[in-house]
Amino acid sequence: MANLKLGKLPDRTPSKITITVSSDLNQALSDYAALYRQTYGEAETVAELIPFMLSEFLESDRAFAKARKEGLPGAGTLEKPRRQPRSDEL
Repeated sequence: MANLKLGKLPDRTPSKITITVSSDLNQALSDYAALYRQTYGEAETVAELIPFMLSEFLESDRAFAKARKEGLPGAGTLEKPRRQPRSDEL
């Protein structure tokens, strides 16, 4: 077996999660998407933004990072979700 510098890549199979949010949170998410579009000149749906928002939130939570480092039961590695191309970019 070859001794490669690059280890085996982690499972990147996306997982679908369905949630219900309050009308206030739904409006805030829509407002965020509008501000994102205004800021970057590219429209992204709320569904496209949420995985990145959650990833940034988890990565910025120091207590969570510490717990994972100390061996939080069942904690795997967290990888930033990769942006999937929209149908008009294919």
